[in-house]
Amino acid sequence: MIAEETKTLKNIEPKKTPMPEQPPQVRRFNFKEVSLGYTPELAMREARRCLQCKKPLCVTGCPVGVPIPRFINEIREGRFSEAIDLIKEANLLPAVCGRVCPQENQCEKQCTLAKKFEAVGIGRLERFAADQAFSNGGPRVPAIAEKTGKKAAVIGSGPSGLACAYELACQGHEVVIHEALHEAGGVLVYGIPEFRLPKSIVSAEIEVLKKMGVTVMLNSVAGKLFTIDEVMEHYDACFIGSGAGLPKFMGIDGEHLNGVYSANEFLTRLNLMRAYQFPEFDTPVRRGDRVAVFGGGNVAMDAARTALRIGAADVVLIYRRSLPELPARKEEVLHAQEESVRFELCTNPVRILGDGAEQIRSVQCVRMDLCELDESGRRSPKPIEGSDFTIPVDAAIVALGTGANPIIPKSAKNIRVDKRMYIIADEDTGRTSIEGVYAGGDIVTGSATVISAMGGGRKAAKAMHEYLMQSVPAVPA
Repeated sequence: MIAEETKTLKNIEPKKTPMPEQPPQVRRFNFKEVSLGYTPELAMREARRCLQCKKPLCVTGCPVGVPIPRFINEIREGRFSEAIDLIKEANLLPAVCGRVCPQENQCEKQCTLAKKFEAVGIGRLERFAADQAFSNGGPRVPAIAEKTGKKAAVIGSGPSGLACAYELACQGHEVVIHEALHEAGGVLVYGIPEFRLPKSIVSAEIEVLKKMGVTVMLNSVAGKLFTIDEVMEHYDACFIGSGAGLPKFMGIDGEHLNGVYSANEFLTRLNLMRAYQFPEFDTPVRRGDRVAVFGGGNVAMDAARTALRIGAADVVLIYRRSLPELPARKEEVLHAQEESVRFELCTNPVRILGDGAEQIRSVQCVRMDLCELDESGRRSPKPIEGSDFTIPVDAAIVALGTGANPIIPKSAKNIRVDKRMYIIADEDTGRTSIEGVYAGGDIVTGSATVISAMGGGRKAAKAMHEYLMQSVPAVPA
């Protein structure tokens, strides 16, 4: 650390400026947003913690290269509209990313201040700038280049698809998004609960795309209603950003029982189909008094906290490793604990038991001993002989990650995929083995972060623009 920075640290608050939140005893009974965001005074206070490094490592930690010190400086000076304009140069969805991206493993992890103190609250400040724009008339519609006469299809309206559509529209291309579900936003709307990411935030960002001339076609299921080959008969280029939404199960006895859900189904019913308002909306969901959630990631936390909010008296999260090894964000783990989610750690489900009428009644588990490190760098859990025990439950939610949905790859004759059915695409351009067809986000990388998916969409859009304006060969099969 250089001498100038050492001197500056004397005047820096060592910890992040706290963000107001709903009290746990209140929020566990509603779907309103948990974190309430910074006021202008709190945001400017946090912005003053930034060292304004000449070589900002935080920018290198951002998958889309947001000019972090520059926008933070604008907040520090009270120029909030200038701050959001800077962010929007690189990030279409700052209100989303500021809420759900794991900044602690990306930009904030690289923060110079983090060598001695808590990192600057980059995500909180990004959210603040975006929220200020919403409160002052909403996000601005960017300048659009002259129309090119070229037409591009975007398959999927999740983070990668939205980012790709935005960049292509800015370049003057006609863009049509094909979304399989009845509401646009992909995982942002079907996978993330309202208390973490309000649907109005996603909707407002999508409205900007529509004002830019982007068409969004809902209930448009690629791979069923049409193939990629058929898409290319009507468009000059295509981007596939269909995500990785195929749920994974444990393969244990009893997963077929009534009351056992994948996290995908459970959260989609609650988020998009408003099952929490049944019978006003006619998509019911099992409202168990005792609910078990299998897994330790952010989706598991979302499922557990959602189960509480629809009336569960006891929610137990079952994870085979220890607390420090939970893959979920620390903030989400803390919120779950504050809301009384019970953690059964170093525990693994081995069987789901029913009542003879195909209804779930309990989960048989075994305690796990953490032994030597495995290939992931974590201690490998092994069952402890004779440690079996049973947890009575009325519902269970399997939140063990997702895989690639094969529906699109199987419908494209010449597209290259790996053994897990993820599309093989060039890392720098997103080009696939079909000329004019590009891919990015989770359907290429596997499940990742919102901002990483957006990065894939942006890279592909740049390459697609070049392809649309001149001849660009496809990746050889």
